[in-house]
Amino acid sequence: MPDVHYAETVKIYTRSGDDGTTGLYFGGRAAKDSMPIELNGAVDESQALLGWARTLCEPSSALSELLIALERDLWVLMSEIATAPENRHKLKVDRSLVSQQMIDRLEENIDALSAQIEMPKEFVVPGENPLAAALDVARTVIRRAERIAVAYALEDSLVVMYLNRLSDLAWTMARWAEGPNHRTARPGN
Repeated sequence: MPDVHYAETVKIYTRSGDDGTTGLYFGGRAAKDSMPIELNGAVDESQALLGWARTLCEPSSALSELLIALERDLWVLMSEIATAPENRHKLKVDRSLVSQQMIDRLEENIDALSAQIEMPKEFVVPGENPLAAALDVARTVIRRAERIAVAYALEDSLVVMYLNRLSDLAWTMARWAEGPNHRTARPGN
């Protein structure tokens, strides 16, 4: 290992999770196999997969920008999930609490992309190209997160609805990414 010296080293490990628990937003701890942590794990996977899909896009393209916005939205969603019920009153709309506006943006994007593609008339076989395949993998993990969220059932939360729309958007983005032979218009038209 090279002899590298840093003015201040930030350690990635804390050892506080060695007992099988993890810290929650606004304090408290939860077992690493608890429902909110399992849900956040699935959302974390979804976010990483959307990031992988973004690497397959043209840099700064409309789809790349949409994907990064979705990745940022998932930080909001994960903050909400990682908050103990007694601390939910501390959550801030669009910063740590999923809002109806976030869901509305998903629906607007679904509608905009749907208008640019010819909808499949039969079951889709994923894998038309790497980007479409990556978006389909992201969709399946988002659906798993949604199933976990239904079982977790946060009171007065829009998490399940957000994940449901996000999986619909991932499906629509994958169909759009299948290429010009499947589109009726170019992005932004």
